[in-house]
Amino acid sequence: MPGSNPQTALVVSAHSADFVWRAGGAIATHVKQGWQVKIVCLSYGERGESAKLWRKPGMTQEKVKAARREEAQRAADILGGDVDFWDIGDYPMRISDETLFRLVDLYRTLQPAFVLSHSVKDPYNFDHPLAMHLAQEARVIAQAEGHNPGQKILGAPPVYAFEPHQPEQCGWEPNTFLDITEVWDIKRRAIECMAGQEHLWHYYTRVAQQRGVQAKRNIGITAARTIEYAEGFMRLTPSVVDTL
Repeated sequence: MPGSNPQTALVVSAHSADFVWRAGGAIATHVKQGWQVKIVCLSYGERGESAKLWRKPGMTQEKVKAARREEAQRAADILGGDVDFWDIGDYPMRISDETLFRLVDLYRTLQPAFVLSHSVKDPYNFDHPLAMHLAQEARVIAQAEGHNPGQKILGAPPVYAFEPHQPEQCGWEPNTFLDITEVWDIKRRAIECMAGQEHLWHYYTRVAQQRGVQAKRNIGITAARTIEYAEGFMRLTPSVVDTL
């Protein structure tokens, strides 16, 4: 309805490219449906995920951050998400109380209908599960009546872990598939903004195609709906239903 408040969603991304590879389709899909999607990039991934940039002569950390921010901002603009850069550092990432309570405040202001972040386990990148831990801990505090009494508390938005780079090593098993076929071209354009990690463009295209096959399989091979690309998610919170 014109003038009504849009539904909202929150994406907590450890590094500035993570939301593109792993949730770009979800962001574009919901924006297309009229949602407001807030993306929090905790860091730029300036130390651990910018090897191509660091190989250039005369590179500095501030130059890397600037390049990563510009890439991620362009990608977010293409997807339609509203991105904030918190610049808390990476490799190693550390979460302060200030960062925790900042996210709590965002939960209460945004009142997201769902939350996307990383897998709970990732032996190849400790920043990723830390980001998910932050997303979950802040969610719990935002639900607490005794935290900043008088503020509107958070309900119980479902939490989904988007796909890690090596799911078999992370204990990540998709139990939810989102058809992103209609927005795939948008996601691919966003992917191509991430020049610092060009080696991942084709990889995440293959991932989307593979999840598309699995998604179609799970709606039945005789279904009229054609799914070519999908994103997989692992829902971490229970569903409450009236029927099965």
